[in-house]
Amino acid sequence: MLLKLIIIGVAIFIVYKLFMGDKKKKDMQSKKATKQRVAAGEMVKDPICGTYVEKDGNIRVREGEKVHVFCSYECRDKFLKQIEATTIEKVDD
Repeated sequence: MLLKLIIIGVAIFIVYKLFMGDKKKKDMQSKKATKQRVAAGEMVKDPICGTYVEKDGNIRVREGEKVHVFCSYECRDKFLKQIEATTIEKVDD
């Protein structure tokens, strides 16, 4: 009975290690692919949270000649509030 528990425990441990090793490998490949896309200019950094997003993403704000791309509507809204606060400060000066 004890031998069966040991064998089952070892088998579970091996499966766990295989799964975690595969996950780490996929994460590393994903990070490498993102770095390559950033270097190629296909992705840009969200100015609020720093997440890299597609250069031609759907959530955008034009500020003068510059177009900012965001990962979420929450980040876009924070950015708009910052612009609004900056504009109000300039008007007050």
